[in-house]
Amino acid sequence: MPAPREGRRTAPARTPHAPAASREDRRPGGAPDNSTRTSSTGTTRNIGIVAHVDAGKTSLTERLLYDTGAIDTLGSVDAGTTRTDSDALERRRGITVRSAVASFTARGTRVNLIDTPGHADFVAEVERALEVLDGAVLVLSAVEGVQPQTRVLMRTLRQMRLPTLLFVNKIDRPGARPGELVAEIRRKLAPHAVPLSRVQAAGSSGARALPLRPQDDAADRAEIAEALADVDDVLLARVVDGPPLSPDELRTALAGHTVRGTVQPLYFGSALTGEGIERLVAGITELLPGTPDGAAGGAPHGRVFALEREPSGGRTAYVRMFTGQLEPRRRVTYHRRSAEGTRQEHTGRISSLQVAGDPAPRAQRLVAGEIGRVRGLTGIRVGDTVGAPGDDAPGPAGVRLATPVLQSVVRPAQPGPDATARLHTALTLMAEEDPLLHARAEPDGATSVLLHGEVQKEIIAATLAERYGIEAVFEPSRVVCRERPVGVGEAADGIGAGGRYTPAASGHWATVGLRVEPGPHGSGVVFRYETELGALPYAFHRAVEETVHEALRTGPHGWAVTDCVVTLIRSGFAGPVSTAADFRGLTRLLVARALDRAGTCVYEPYHAFELEIPLAALHRVTGALAPLGGTVTDTVTAGAVCTLTGALPARHVPRVRQMLPGLTRGEALWWSRPAGERPASPGASEHP
Repeated sequence: MPAPREGRRTAPARTPHAPAASREDRRPGGAPDNSTRTSSTGTTRNIGIVAHVDAGKTSLTERLLYDTGAIDTLGSVDAGTTRTDSDALERRRGITVRSAVASFTARGTRVNLIDTPGHADFVAEVERALEVLDGAVLVLSAVEGVQPQTRVLMRTLRQMRLPTLLFVNKIDRPGARPGELVAEIRRKLAPHAVPLSRVQAAGSSGARALPLRPQDDAADRAEIAEALADVDDVLLARVVDGPPLSPDELRTALAGHTVRGTVQPLYFGSALTGEGIERLVAGITELLPGTPDGAAGGAPHGRVFALEREPSGGRTAYVRMFTGQLEPRRRVTYHRRSAEGTRQEHTGRISSLQVAGDPAPRAQRLVAGEIGRVRGLTGIRVGDTVGAPGDDAPGPAGVRLATPVLQSVVRPAQPGPDATARLHTALTLMAEEDPLLHARAEPDGATSVLLHGEVQKEIIAATLAERYGIEAVFEPSRVVCRERPVGVGEAADGIGAGGRYTPAASGHWATVGLRVEPGPHGSGVVFRYETELGALPYAFHRAVEETVHEALRTGPHGWAVTDCVVTLIRSGFAGPVSTAADFRGLTRLLVARALDRAGTCVYEPYHAFELEIPLAALHRVTGALAPLGGTVTDTVTAGAVCTLTGALPARHVPRVRQMLPGLTRGEALWWSRPAGERPASPGASEHP
């Protein structure tokens, strides 16, 4: 028998798959962000329409398409005839579930509108769409005003540095209050909102949005200049000392501050009657930025933000190009990171593409700044980057997508091996459209999925029934915790443990040594090696790495382990008796042993909350939050109303929402959103 061969430990450690750098405070690859742009460029605008549910977002999209001549008839959400809610489920429920693209041309500019979901359970879908935008229109209702999800969306837009226009819809509805709404918007949403229109006869069918006319009216010009002076010392000096700004100077200043995100132009109107739409279109084309000059000449890089599955089984990927260009019949590489954090690379050939906004499919190029429907890339998924790897390529100022905090197990309504397999296949296909779903086979054959909220269950169940003919049942959701190492642990075993030419103590013909240690927060799982390059055949090395990621799905407390660095510190094999199965079996044992020696801490997800209650209920509410682990970080009182902000374990959010009506006599307004993790209390640390 040949002598076993073992690799020597060397330094420094090498990292074949480096972790993704945080994208919360920079643009990948140092690409320019909107905070440095001062003018609109390019002839294409990719604009998102975002809003709290029922603010009129989809109706506004329909009106924009109709008034610019992109469609011949005006669709209705209630009738299920809108262009962007094309799915049967969306039409029936009257809500947007998936982002959709529609285009129009105005003032020589092509505008791609991305209509996004409004319900909080689909926040990841919204954030994924925002990553491919040049700017956004945030829609509010003139009756309901600033709602909880409106504030969530505005925070996200700021974090992503997206220039934003505000559109107050429904000025013709009874109860519309445009006058007091400006103050509310500045207090709760956008401190430097700049109104560019006034409302006449609000709350009636004759409501009109009268645009300010800074070109002709000195008073209107002074009103806008004073609003801009709050964020611009040079303009402040001109306002105070003169001379007054000219119309062209004012327009340039407004556009520059809009692009930099220091102000948000505010428009009033009605998607139902068409009031104010013309001025909003002008704002989109004149104030929001396009693609930076020179982007078309760089290396190709784009991002897949939506996917359509055709009846034949083919896929159409919606791709936003940031640099370079794509052509039909071109072979391209696309990248993704797996759920375990490993980078995956795939190649394919584009069979056809169509640029969004072009009237008919034809052979053409998809260039930087454009959105296209790309076909032929087998296996492509939402979130994939086309061209250069996503960690190193230009792109938008990112925000880490909100991680789902709930998990549910799905089973077929009619049990059976065939039904279980069909259900798992269907959920796996759905996860390609929503990567955060993370469909995963459980040991008993069922499939688990990750969720943002209970409404998603209804959508998934309806999709399974309508698209795949599968009736499914969901187990009650539970909050998902994660484990992180708190120390360093090593474990090793190898050939020769019982004497020369004997297998490892575990019985495997393999030598493996592993070190587990904490990694930076948010880094996921990183695999490194300190052994000599070439010490193992590639198949054995791959078996070790893949098994490390698989084994970390279940830590000492039963939860997945994350934010750690696993280093291969020893390796060896004995040909021809060693097999990949030996390395997989031994690696699984050593990962568990190293984790036990390192120790892990269980972290549970928390929600940031904002709660508006009567002042008289303050002590009752805070007294109820404290035993549940809730912490109040700020309290603001305005008259008889008190606003609390703080954090609460996600597992207690449903209970608090049930308690609030009784504690506040039905007068509480609650908003919450996933906001990271903290060490878990004893009741949440053990896996059920």
